[in-house]
Amino acid sequence: MDRADGNTHEVRGAYTDGKITVYQAYSARIAEPALAAGTFVPPFKRERMTWIKPSFLWMMYRCGWGTKPDQERVLAVDISREGFEWALAHASLSHYDRDRFASEAEWRDQLKASPVRVQWDPERDLHLNALPHRAIQIGLSGTAVDRYTDEWITGIRDVTGLAREVHAAVRAGDLDTATGLLPAERPYPLPADLVARIGRR
Repeated sequence: MDRADGNTHEVRGAYTDGKITVYQAYSARIAEPALAAGTFVPPFKRERMTWIKPSFLWMMYRCGWGTKPDQERVLAVDISREGFEWALAHASLSHYDRDRFASEAEWRDQLKASPVRVQWDPERDLHLNALPHRAIQIGLSGTAVDRYTDEWITGIRDVTGLAREVHAAVRAGDLDTATGLLPAERPYPLPADLVARIGRR
């Protein structure tokens, strides 16, 4: 069923007063230099869109618990909340929503002008099954990638071991242990203008 507050689209994540954690998964070729530098450096390519995800379990779904090719290393990236909210303030929905745009042309104009994409996908449970409510994915391109790598990132941690530990508990049928290992994610407080911008209902 939907969330108790009726929101089927909700930004949730692990955050403090100054930062929020997002997740990405890469091959060791990209992950190792990033961990050493504390940010993404070559062979990471800034000219490509990079997707960040505040949901740990959605990242597990995307990377198959770190088993998919070129996604074997799962990284937890701490970024400033100021940067995170800048991204949302400059985002466009990746798909046309007739309830939020007067026309498809208006949406396409915003899409072309925005360096950030927001996409809502079904959140996942411990078995990686789809849930009724949705998790946010944020795609960064152009100036947003530069800001991400040069300004927003405050730290990068390798959480591949955590992914494997949670997965092992799930496979063993020990869902209580698996749940206890998950990052403590909670609703992220967004001002009304950002809620309207990203299409949260």
